[in-house]
Amino acid sequence: MPAKRKLILLLRYCLFPLFLVIPGTVHANFDFNANCLKAYQLIFELKINAAKQLIAAEKSAHPKNSIVPLLENYADYFYLITVESKQDFDRLKDEKSRRLSQIEDDDDKSPYYLYAQAEVNLQWALLRSRYGEYFTAAREIKKANSLLQDNSKKFPGFHLNGKGLGLINVFLGNLPDGTLKSMLSTFGVKGDVQKGLLMLDKLAQNLPRSAFEPFYEEVVFYYSYVLSDVIHSPDAYAKTMKYTARISDSSLLKAYLQAYVCARNGHNEEAIAILAKRPAGESYQAFPYLELLMGTAKLNKLDYSASTNFKRFLQLNKGVNYIKDANLHLSWVALLNGDTGAYRGYIAKVKSAGYTYAEKDKQAMNEAGAPVPDKGLLKSRLLFDGGYYSKALEVLAGENASDYQAIKDKVEFYYRTGRIYDALDKDDSALQSYQNAINYGKNLKYYFAATSALNMGKIYAKKKNDAKAKAYFNQAINMKNHEYENSIETQAKEGLKKLGN
Repeated sequence: MPAKRKLILLLRYCLFPLFLVIPGTVHANFDFNANCLKAYQLIFELKINAAKQLIAAEKSAHPKNSIVPLLENYADYFYLITVESKQDFDRLKDEKSRRLSQIEDDDDKSPYYLYAQAEVNLQWALLRSRYGEYFTAAREIKKANSLLQDNSKKFPGFHLNGKGLGLINVFLGNLPDGTLKSMLSTFGVKGDVQKGLLMLDKLAQNLPRSAFEPFYEEVVFYYSYVLSDVIHSPDAYAKTMKYTARISDSSLLKAYLQAYVCARNGHNEEAIAILAKRPAGESYQAFPYLELLMGTAKLNKLDYSASTNFKRFLQLNKGVNYIKDANLHLSWVALLNGDTGAYRGYIAKVKSAGYTYAEKDKQAMNEAGAPVPDKGLLKSRLLFDGGYYSKALEVLAGENASDYQAIKDKVEFYYRTGRIYDALDKDDSALQSYQNAINYGKNLKYYFAATSALNMGKIYAKKKNDAKAKAYFNQAINMKNHEYENSIETQAKEGLKKLGN
C-alpha cells in the first residue's frame, strides 16, 4: 500500500477516534493533523531534515498550533543525541523557554497542554544529564513528573501520560548515588522501577490496538533503552526484538535499537548483520555512533578490520562523546596485532583527546592509566562481550592465575572465567571463580571483585538462597573506591529490594 494511503487510513482509524474520546481536543490549538503526524513519524525514522521542513510548513500555515513547538523539540532532541555536539546543545537549549511559552499560552483544557510541557522538560533533562547539568536536569524531571501526574488525574484515558511516567519511574528508581539523585531526593522525587516497567510494557503491548498507535515507536524506543541500559534486564534482547519487529525497516532508529541491544546482549552476529543492511542515504540524519557500534561488534569477534570503523567514526564525529572510547578500541587492535608503538600512540590519544561526559569515556581514561592488558585476557574479554562464550573459555584453557605476574591480571583471570561459566550456566564453577576474584581483588581499584560479589548475589537469588544472596549483595555495596562503584551499588541495592530487604 502506498505510504500516502497508509497515512490517510492511519488518521481515519487512529487519530479521529482520539479526538472524539479525549475532552477538549477538537477545539484546542493542539492539532496533531496529518502534516504533524508525518513530521513526527519522520523524526522517528531519523529523517530529521525532512521532518523540519514539514514542521516549518505547519508553523507557517497554522502559527498557533502548539503541537509545532513540541515537534520542534523532538527534532532537536533526536538531532542532539545523534550528533553528540555540546556546541549544538548549548546553542539549542535556549529554545526551550520559547517553546514552553507558546504551549503555556494555549488551551489548558486539552490533554496535550500539560503533556507537551512535560515532554519538553523531560527531553531537555535527559540531554542535560549527558553533559553534567544535573541541577537543572533535576528541576526539569521534577516539573515533568508533576505535570504528568496532574494530567493523569485530569485525563485518565490519555495513555501517553504513561510513557513519561514509566520512564521517570524506572530512571529514578535505578539512579545511582550521585549529584542527580541527591538533588531529586531534595525535591522529593522518587521512582519505582517495577511500576515504571509495568507502565512501559503495558503501553508497548496495547498501543497497537488503540487510538494512540502512532506513538508506538517512541514507547518502544524508551522501553528498549531502560531494559538494556538502565536495569540491564535479561529480557532486553527478546523484548526489544519483539516490539521493534512491527516498526518499518525504513527506520534508522529501528536499526540502531536492534543492533545496539543485540551487541549489548551477546547477539553479536545479528548486530553486525543489522548494521550492514541499515537504511542509508542523504535523507537520514548523520549518525556516526553506528560506525563505532559496528567496529565494537567486529572487534568482539576478533575481526581487526574493525579499525576501519573506529577511524571512520573519529572522522565523521563532530561531537564530544566516545572519542576516548574509540581510541581505546584502536589501541586494542594495535596491541593484538603486535604493534606496541601504535598501541602507545592510541593510549596517548585516549588521555589527550575527547571528554569524559560519557561513562564509556570515563572508563577509557581509567584503562589508559592501567597496565598494558594481557592479550589472552583481552581476547577472552572481547569474545565474551560478543556472546562467544565457548571461544572465550578456549582462549583461557590451560591457564591458571599463577601464570600471571601482575595481581590485576590474576584477579581479572578469575573474574573472566567466572563471567564465562556464569553465562554458560555452570554455577558452581562460576561461584568458585568469582570468590577467588573477591579474595584477591577486594582491595584493588578495579571493578572485578565488586562485580563478582554482585553476580554471586544474583546466582544465589536465582537459586532461592536468599541469605547468601543478601550477603553478597551487601558485600558488593560495602566495597568502595573502585570502578563503576555507583552502578554496581545500585544494581546490588535493586537485588536486595527484590529479595524484600
